[in-house]
Amino acid sequence: MKMNNIPQVKIGIVAVSRDCFPEALAVNRRKALVEAYKKNFDAADIYECPICIVESEIHMVQALEDIKKAGCNALCVYLGNFGPEISETLLAKHFDGPKMFVAAAEESQNDLSDGRGDAYCGMLNASYNLRLRSVKKVYIPEYPVGDAEDCAKMINEFVPIARAVVALSDLKIISFGPRPLNFLACNAPIQQLYNLGVEIEENSELDLFEAFNKHANDSRIPAKVKEMEAELGKGNKKPEILNKLAQYELTLLDWIEAHKGYRKYVTVAGKCWPAFQTQFGFVPCYVNSRLTGMGIPVSCEVDIYGTLSEFIGTCVSDDIVTLLDINNSVPKDMFKQSIEGKYSYKHTDTFMGFHCGNTCSSKLANFEMKYQKIMARALPIEVTNGTLEGAIAPGEITFYRLQSTSDNILRAYVAEGEVLPVDPMSFGGIGVFAIKEMGRFYRHVLIQKGFPHHGAVAFGHYGKALFEVFKMIGVDVEEIGFNQPEGMLYKTENPFK
Repeated sequence: MKMNNIPQVKIGIVAVSRDCFPEALAVNRRKALVEAYKKNFDAADIYECPICIVESEIHMVQALEDIKKAGCNALCVYLGNFGPEISETLLAKHFDGPKMFVAAAEESQNDLSDGRGDAYCGMLNASYNLRLRSVKKVYIPEYPVGDAEDCAKMINEFVPIARAVVALSDLKIISFGPRPLNFLACNAPIQQLYNLGVEIEENSELDLFEAFNKHANDSRIPAKVKEMEAELGKGNKKPEILNKLAQYELTLLDWIEAHKGYRKYVTVAGKCWPAFQTQFGFVPCYVNSRLTGMGIPVSCEVDIYGTLSEFIGTCVSDDIVTLLDINNSVPKDMFKQSIEGKYSYKHTDTFMGFHCGNTCSSKLANFEMKYQKIMARALPIEVTNGTLEGAIAPGEITFYRLQSTSDNILRAYVAEGEVLPVDPMSFGGIGVFAIKEMGRFYRHVLIQKGFPHHGAVAFGHYGKALFEVFKMIGVDVEEIGFNQPEGMLYKTENPFK
């Protein structure tokens, strides 16, 4: 599914050359790089700047204007040879958007005289000069030197990273709150949102209720109900609630369109209890799942950093994501019967990820429209209808989150794992998750660093890109947690077992 709420990235590739090296060396290597990219990846991702910067500030300005005119929103500085450290880093300084540096490797032992470029050395000078200019948010791959095929792959790995960074600068988060009573876990200091370039519009749920009531008898409701019926199929166990859910979905979509302002992309942090059910007459879970399926993440319980995290994952994966509670342990008897000996996980590597019903139907192995069991313990069932229940589809996942804590420090975590094909034997949108060394990660990252119980889930392994996104947007690398392998102690971990 193609997301309609994220940007298209276009990376301008600018080759640079030191004046004591042949310019043709850099130009020809750039051409080979572009050919390799187009052969292996989507040509729409890149633009080949025809201007090679040869130790000239004027060339730098010309190249900058050229890639702007071409509509580039990301930059790749390509050291075709040693490179001019002043003008190449000035280009990075003046380009407004995500940027990366890569360098050309030498091609053959038979051409190490006039054909030697020394970009391996030039990358060191480039990185040093970037520091002198305080250009900190630059992506440099783990090993940034390679031939045309290697560098093409590096640039392709930069695409989802750049997409997330570009998107944040044009994002507005719309929230309807305040967060539920006794729910301090979703506290959201907004200073860091502004630091990231994200706008936020905070509204009352009373504002939302007023807008919802104004959508009563909206002429578009019947068509929206038919969409929902087609999606739910045999899982449409609560047809009586679809009219209200359609009314609510139209309310949110109209609000987004009317309130996005000058921003291109929107996410929503919604209220769903305790008064929502009794006043609206349903729960919003299914509608949240549908908007997320459109590429507009909607977090539960006014989780502002939760929806921000979801949006980052949507940009990185170019796919639907979800937000789940890191919820409950896997019973020992379930582990012994369904996991032990079949998968290479310890009991403490497993847990259940759950939420009431906000996961898109396309990410569930099975689904039915039901009532919200937890809320129905204290309320009439008829006002708790509207949740999408089912087992989360098995496969690779990445659990991650970006969070500003009460001390106004950005923190994040990333952990790759999988959803196991094990019946969770419970309710809601739920799955049995497995992440290597989850027990230690749970204690020394999630608990130790004060993360809330909500985690974003991308469906696939995207840890490498997410880690780089967090670095690029300003999270100190010491504040990015991950599930460290056995034998690699956390700073707070007791070494005496």
